Amino acid sequence: MGFAYDFDWGVLWRQPYGTWLLQGIWLTLKIGFLGWIIALFMGIFIGTLRVAPWRWPRLVATAYTEVFRNIPFLVQLFFWYYAGPMLFGEHLGRQINQIVGLNYYVSIFALGLYTASRVAEHMRAGFASIHRDQYQAALSTGLTHVQMYRYVIIPYALRIIIPPLTTEFLTIFKNSSIAMTIGVAELTFMSYRIDSETFHGLEATTGAMFIYLLLGLTVVRLMGFIEARFKIPGMIGR
Repeated sequence: MGFAYDFDWGVLWRQPYGTWLLQGIWLTLKIGFLGWIIALFMGIFIGTLRVAPWRWPRLVATAYTEVFRNIPFLVQLFFWYYAGPMLFGEHLGRQINQIVGLNYYVSIFALGLYTASRVAEHMRAGFASIHRDQYQAALSTGLTHVQMYRYVIIPYALRIIIPPLTTEFLTIFKNSSIAMTIGVAELTFMSYRIDSETFHGLEATTGAMFIYLLLGLTVVRLMGFIEARFKIPGMIGR
């Protein structure tokens, strides 16, 4: 018995399917970049609090990191989308549920919060790799603890942790595919939509895989350039 599948790679660019893929790519990029902005700034802030000399901010930052890092992203996404509006009360929660594009905004918010916990842990590791003498040298110039972290320690730590940040930057785009579970029409959603319309799932999913691969290679090259530009000699092996 021969293989009867009728390949049709043209489905990837034939209209309206080509437009669907482009729309999915654009939405994936927007979710990834906006989520990364939230994750990077929150991660730096929370990671800094984790090593700060103040007990209560340090405990809160540690609790945030452990909670968000250890709960699967899919569970967090469902929580913010289905249960999150209830946190604001019945009346306001009903209004939130009526927001157009709520699933899109929730996916960015949830992805940013989840990835921020991972960035914060990398920041903590970056701080731990800096010798205590450098902290004392910065304080000896008359800087306060806040100024020390802002002008000396945080920039130094960020340059050390560029390689793990590359992984998180890449992962955030891959995790954006989970947003399809709440109806966000990103790239994975669109590939399944093409499959349901044309019954050419092999071509649609292969196309999506190839696009994710190109996106990942682009991110790696970009972050490789940043790493080469800002690395500290002797602190990053490659």
